[in-house]
Amino acid sequence: GQKGDVHTAESWSYIDCGLPEDLIQLQSIKVSPDPPQPGEQLTVTVNAVVLETIEEGAYADVVVKLGLIKLLSKTFDVCEEARNANATVQCPVEKGPYTVVQTVDLPKEIPKAKFVVSVRAYTAEDDDMACVDLQVDFTKRPFFGFGW
Repeated sequence: GQKGDVHTAESWSYIDCGLPEDLIQLQSIKVSPDPPQPGEQLTVTVNAVVLETIEEGAYADVVVKLGLIKLLSKTFDVCEEARNANATVQCPVEKGPYTVVQTVDLPKEIPKAKFVVSVRAYTAEDDDMACVDLQVDFTKRPFFGFGW
């Protein structure tokens, strides 16, 4: 897809706000189930191409907003998180195409609302690595689409 395009699925969408020279070039992001269900596992599959080796020290700033309210703002050590999560891809990440599949447990208490998740990833030298804005809409419930 082109940079800046909005990629829309049933209940969520993302914008690749990265630059053509960013280390990580996103190809696609898929979630299962779609729409995501509070209290259940969510599997995220990311296809991307890495242009240069990603070394230790890479980090990501993640901000979660509900409307204009900032719920979470956190900086993650990318390599450490990959180790802790036993991810399929570990640092140093050599250049080439990758498919990363990650499963997360969604809390039951997620309100029926639209969330915006901003991810800005940087190398240890503070070069831009990736940029993605996700919108997840938990107002949509399968089978209960009657305003219940």
